[in-house]
Amino acid sequence: MAGERTPSAGDAPAAPTDKAGKGARTGNPRSARRRAREAALQGLYQWLVGGQDVASIEGHLMEHDEFAEIESRTDMPHYREVLHGCIEQADALRAGFAPFLDRPVNELSPIEHGILLIGAYELQHRAEIPYRVVINEAVELAKSFGGTDGFRYVNGVLDKLAQQLRPVESGRGAA
Repeated sequence: MAGERTPSAGDAPAAPTDKAGKGARTGNPRSARRRAREAALQGLYQWLVGGQDVASIEGHLMEHDEFAEIESRTDMPHYREVLHGCIEQADALRAGFAPFLDRPVNELSPIEHGILLIGAYELQHRAEIPYRVVINEAVELAKSFGGTDGFRYVNGVLDKLAQQLRPVESGRGAA
C-alpha cells in the first residue's frame, strides 16, 4: 500500500512482542513506568541483537507511527534513564549479576539479558523503588516477552542480586 514502510535489510531487528503479538500483555492497564520499562527492553533488544547505538534506538522509536501516543502514555524520563544507564553501564551491571547465573552471560536470551540489565540498573541506581517492585516488574516483563519459564530465572537472579545490593531492605544478607 502507498505510504507503508517495508522493512529493509538495514533495519533494526524487530522489537520483541508478547505471546499475543502485542507490545505487552493485555488485560490490566499498564502504568507509565511499566511502559517505560517495556520500551527500554525493546531498545536493549535492538542494542543486544542488532548492535544499534542509543541515538538509532531512540530514532527508531520516534519514527513509530504511534509515537505521540506512546510518548504520552510512557514515563519517558525513566525510559531514557534506564536505556542509557543500562547501555553505558552494561559491563558493571553484568558483573553484578553474573555470579548468580547458571551459564555465561553470552548464553542468555537477549530478552532475559535485557530484563536482567534493567533490574540490576534499578536495584543499583533507583533506591526509591522498593526491591520487590523492581523484581516484580522484571518478572512481569519476562512473563510478557520471555520464554516459558524465563520469569522464574529472572526472579531468582534478581532476588540474589537484591540480597547483595540491598541487604537491609531485603532483610537478608549482611547489613
